[in-house]
Formats: sequence, C-alpha cells, structure tokens
Amino acid sequence: MSNKNFLYLQGSQISTNSSYNYEPIIQNDDRLSIRVNTLEPEASEPFNLEGSQNNSGNYKNSLNSVNSTNNSNSNNNTNSTSNIGYLVDQKGTIDFPVIGTISVAGFTIDQLKIVLKEKLSVYLKDPIVNIQLLNFKVTVLGDVASPGIKIFNSNRVTLLDAIGASYDLTIFGKRKNILLIRDFQGVKTFNRIDITKADFVNSPFYYLDQNDVIYIESRKAKVDATALPNLSLIVSVVSFISTLLFLVVKK
Repeated sequence: MSNKNFLYLQGSQISTNSSYNYEPIIQNDDRLSIRVNTLEPEASEPFNLEGSQNNSGNYKNSLNSVNSTNNSNSNNNTNSTSNIGYLVDQKGTIDFPVIGTISVAGFTIDQLKIVLKEKLSVYLKDPIVNIQLLNFKVTVLGDVASPGIKIFNSNRVTLLDAIGASYDLTIFGKRKNILLIRDFQGVKTFNRIDITKADFVNSPFYYLDQNDVIYIESRKAKVDATALPNLSLIVSVVSFISTLLFLVVKK
C-alpha cells in the first residue's frame, strides 16, 4: 500500500486559514478563570474570587496546580479544576462578585473581556481583565495509541494537537476519513476530515471546540485480521460438535 495513505498534510499549500484568529465559544459547563487588576490592587480585589483567586500568590499556585496535573491522567485533570474559577451554569451564566449574574455563553474570550470591562468601569478606573478557559477538553476514540479525554491549558487547540496528545494514530487508523462530532448549543454535527491533504489547515475543523469528539475508524485490513481468530474458534467448535454427533450416532 502506498505511503500516501499514511503521510499527513501532503501537497503544497499556502495557508489562508480564515480561522487564524480563532477563539472557542464559551458554552455551558465551561470553567473560566477571570482575574481583574487595576493600578490600585486593593480596589480590584472585591471583584476576584476568594480562595483560589483572592490574592496573586494563591491564584498563581492554583493555575500551576492545573498545569502540572495536565501532565498526568485526564481524571486527575478534571478533579484539579473542579473548585477553581467560575462554572458556566445551564443557563449560560456565572455569578460575578459585586456585579452579580452575567450571561457568558455564546461569547468568545475577547468578547467577554469587553463586556466585563464595561461593567467594571462603573466601579474601577481602567480595569484589566484576564480570562482563561480552564477545562478545555476533547475526547479521542478509536484507532489511536492512547484514546481518552484530553485536557488542554490553551484556548486554541488543533486536531493535530489532539492526535499528538493521543500519541498518533496506529497504522490501522483511517487518516482520510476522521469523524469529528461537534455539539454547539445542543445541535450536533458530524464532520469528515482528511488530514493527509495540506489544505486541511484551512478547514473549519482544524481548530477544535470545547467537548469535540474525534473518532478514528479502523481500516478494513485490521477488521479482517481481528475477525480471523473468531472464525478459527467457530470452525473448531463446529468441528467438535460434528465429531461428537458422529460418535453418538455411531453408538
């Protein structure tokens, strides 16, 4: 079989990716880190969460904890972020100190910064708002070396990042027909992707959204090879039963 079936990003391609400035859309169940700063730190502290964000030292330690845990398994990653930041509820809102309930679902990070700055300007002079998505996760299933939930400390994650975090596709994984399942505001889409072509980088699915599911289908060669042991077992069982019946009838 030609190695063209296994090589990624083949062909000459000048990237004209319209998603160059891509940012994921904030959704329900996202967990956000929001830090407000001003030239007068004491004035901005009431707008920061107590505990993990009440002072810069604790806040930094909390994020370092998340970063270090991301190098271990996904279950630990989920636990490490469970009590940090603001959880977007099923209504798409968060409870922000002093200001109260704010709708955040449907905004990008930059858009939410603008909204918060406008609201904070009533109380603070020239507020600076830093926002990070703490639990950006995707699920990789199928014919990869290490399937499972992958969590990233970045708001910009590509399909190749997810494949890399899964230690690449196996030799049997289909590279020309990867399935990406995306759920946005309750609407699921099923998208097929060919990562052997260089123009894949211009695809709207080059960058991943929060909670995307990536499924790598196995090539027929593996399916056939997997079926052979079962076929041998069936033949053996049938042969045994036939012999047994022959002996019974002969008696």
